[in-house]
Amino acid sequence: MAALAAVTLLSLAACATDEPGASPSGSATAAGSGTGEQSKFFVQADYDAELALLTAAPTGPADKPWEQVLNPTMVDTAKFKKSGPHKICFSNAALNNPWRQVGFKTMQAEVEAQKSRIKEFVHVDAEGKDQKQIADINDLLGKGCDALIVSPNTTATLTPAVEAACQAGLPVVVFDRGVNTKCPVTFINPIGGYGFGHVGAEFVSQKMKPGGKVLALRILPGVDVLETRWSAAKVAFDKAKVDVVGVEFTDGDPAKTKKIVDDYIQRYGTIDGVWMDAGAVAVAAVEAFQDAGKPVPPMNGEDQLDFLKIWKDKKLTAIAPTYPTYQWRTPIIAALRILDGQQVSSPWKLPQPTVTQDNLDQYLDAGMPPLHYAMCGCTDLPGYPQRWK
Repeated sequence: MAALAAVTLLSLAACATDEPGASPSGSATAAGSGTGEQSKFFVQADYDAELALLTAAPTGPADKPWEQVLNPTMVDTAKFKKSGPHKICFSNAALNNPWRQVGFKTMQAEVEAQKSRIKEFVHVDAEGKDQKQIADINDLLGKGCDALIVSPNTTATLTPAVEAACQAGLPVVVFDRGVNTKCPVTFINPIGGYGFGHVGAEFVSQKMKPGGKVLALRILPGVDVLETRWSAAKVAFDKAKVDVVGVEFTDGDPAKTKKIVDDYIQRYGTIDGVWMDAGAVAVAAVEAFQDAGKPVPPMNGEDQLDFLKIWKDKKLTAIAPTYPTYQWRTPIIAALRILDGQQVSSPWKLPQPTVTQDNLDQYLDAGMPPLHYAMCGCTDLPGYPQRWK
């Protein structure tokens, strides 16, 4: 998202804030030029709820957004209370992109910070394979885990395995991507895809000339968090009556991204705005304009440091909505609270900050690698900064 929280093909999914099994609905506005039909993943109620959360005031420590909650709904966890130290188990969808790698390092550091309360932390990597993750979870059920954290590879396929873990009596915490069941004690994630897509598209629409040409760059079709990002962008672009001249899939490949952008520059001469459903190839898009001798138009990226650096160095007109990697701290904190019998919010919706021109400098860190994520929430954790290099 920038790595994404989920680059995996789904049928009907519940990552971000989409309700499990939600049915598709029509667009919120009439179709605009070039945006096509609204995604089958679009759900008006979820879209409205996420946009409302963008301005909601969080509860929790002001300096710890990974502990904050938007519109909390507390649930009782007294039945899970037990003495520690604890064995915490984690079934991970994958470590197959920089966002997940940065996030997992942050989770490991949170475990280290809680070492007096955690006697053992077991991590199993499903390598992006549903059947492996199902087997992993079934295996963990016999390993004496006190709590199970799950980041599902896909929603529908992993739902029965999560339900089996719940039925075994384990407190289950799901985060990042959802499942089609209410049985986990809580589901943790930031505001979600609609919020991300809306923020980027609103900015691009407002900063470009009225009626100008927009190129939308997407990674893959059918991925829930990306579909909700695009469906929110479609609403904004239709409302602004911009001319979306292309909606192209890059596969997250920088070389393919540069070729796509160059082709559109050659075809139209001028591109007035670029919107992206994830920022991993944002730098490649910038470089395509530079190579063509064209000014870089208003665009959105994400909080990968390579994009933030080129934004600053080249004085771009840009914005970076985020899907913060600090969310990887929260499941550990939640699991320990549940094992203490403390109430937790379900769902646990985290703030989703945006990098703007006004706060760009506070997120730039020249000492960290280009693929590091500014929203790691990791500077107070053991091993910083070496662990993340």
